[in-house]
Amino acid sequence: MYRKPFLLLSFDVEEFDMPLEYGQLIPEKEQLQVGYQGLEALMNVVDAFEIEATFFTTANFAQHFPEAIKNISTKHEIASHTFYHSRFHPEDLISSKRKLEEIISKPVSGLRMPRMRKVEMDDVKKAGYSYDSSINPSFVPGRYNNLSLPKRFYYENEVLRFPVSVSPIVRIPLFWLSFKNFPYQFYLHLVKRTLKKEGYVCLYFHPWEFVSLSDYKIPSYAKRLAGEQLQQRLKRLITDIQPYGKFISMQNYISNCL
Repeated sequence: MYRKPFLLLSFDVEEFDMPLEYGQLIPEKEQLQVGYQGLEALMNVVDAFEIEATFFTTANFAQHFPEAIKNISTKHEIASHTFYHSRFHPEDLISSKRKLEEIISKPVSGLRMPRMRKVEMDDVKKAGYSYDSSINPSFVPGRYNNLSLPKRFYYENEVLRFPVSVSPIVRIPLFWLSFKNFPYQFYLHLVKRTLKKEGYVCLYFHPWEFVSLSDYKIPSYAKRLAGEQLQQRLKRLITDIQPYGKFISMQNYISNCL
């Protein structure tokens, strides 16, 4: 049983399909390549530290880059991000889990839906997952309003719901957009406050953020600092928060700390 505060870093490993939302058509091969290049850049940062994280991975991405995902699984948790990032059918819950398990030769216990979309916990349970991290308990215009949902983990239909972190009281989301758009010291302050209040912090990002996105027609707030600048910012964040807690995968936290 671990006793110190916990730092839960997670990454949604996926096809870079955001341009499709804004009318820019890019082929799936390019979506996958941007995601893979971002993953390589991200792992150069993560591997420089002795830390553990969770990688929510689409099975589609994993079957295109199986060796990369298998290699990550030797040090980190691989969880499901369903089969495809752009489309979803309930049967994808079990098929993605099976494909990931086939690739990494380990059980997959966690799920995060693309874009934090809603999913029936009965379907999640039937597919064999023990936890779901598809909730941002905040208000994000145009995406979701989850202010009425708990900030901390809870059970629904025997599945552990594990929301990503928001700040105390006013529920400022501590997700990827905040990390790249807030002044760094303000973001760091919110992370430390949340860590002190809750005893853990659960943050999430995307590998494609860590390569240049200048060629893509997505909002400036989504591609701000993309590439080397964001790599350096993540290094700084890990360095600054490491003294305050233990980096741990979500499954290890659930198994050893709840």
